[in-house]
Amino acid sequence: MREWERPAFTRSDRNTNPERGRSTWGKASLSTTPHFHIPTIPTPFPMQIHISPDAEAMGRAAATAGAKIIREALAVRNEIAIIVATGSSQFEVLNALTAEPDIDWSRVTGFHLDEYIGLPMSHPASFRGYLRDRFVEKVPLKAFHYIDAETDPEGECQRVGDALAGHTVAVAFIGIGENAHIAFNDPPADFDTTEPYLIVELDEACRRQQLGEGWFPTLDDVPTRAISMSVRKILESERIICSVPDQRKAAAVAAAVTGPITPEVPASILQDHPATELFLDDAAATELPPEHR
Repeated sequence: MREWERPAFTRSDRNTNPERGRSTWGKASLSTTPHFHIPTIPTPFPMQIHISPDAEAMGRAAATAGAKIIREALAVRNEIAIIVATGSSQFEVLNALTAEPDIDWSRVTGFHLDEYIGLPMSHPASFRGYLRDRFVEKVPLKAFHYIDAETDPEGECQRVGDALAGHTVAVAFIGIGENAHIAFNDPPADFDTTEPYLIVELDEACRRQQLGEGWFPTLDDVPTRAISMSVRKILESERIICSVPDQRKAAAVAAAVTGPITPEVPASILQDHPATELFLDDAAATELPPEHR
């Protein structure tokens, strides 16, 4: 494994918009944003990078690419599985994906990427509630496997892992966090475990991101643990559509694309996947070197 300098976390100022999950930079400091030292290196599998002028256009582009993959997979298999993510990065993606024509959703089984431990589905930050409202109730899926982490997280890891074991994932829709996490695999991420789902501790940068996006009223309200799909399980997906809008994630994007593969930058592992497409808006692409733009 190649080495990396662990990012130093400093406070950044941001105010939250009325729409939960969207944020603007301003006076009130709500989050801790990583600053990455980035020595550019050749990547094993250069990611296909698509840059759109804004988050809405990014979401449409990612959804179009993902829908094409789903149709192609359904053309050669009776049934397929997909993975869907949550958070502010997926608003536009899921909105556009559920409007895509000519997909036989009755042959598609969906899987949930991550969920907070102890949070009821009724909570505004519940990823189960997010996916129910923005995806599951909008398309007639064959099945969807929510992660229920309220009462028995260890047992739930086993249950949903067993459910996933019988499927090959045609496409995983994911994002990248401010601390460069994928799913809830915060740095230093476990790149070695073959367990499909893990119980993870959420670092402060991750928790402050959730606070800054308006999902929780205070930092103390943000859970400290979650169930997350493991890095290795995500990488088993045949194709990955990774969508990342917003300036606050630009440093993480640049580190993931141009830096060494290291657990300190979890998204850098996407360089090891032969079929990842990265969809950015202009703001998220601002720290990429010219050769990647």
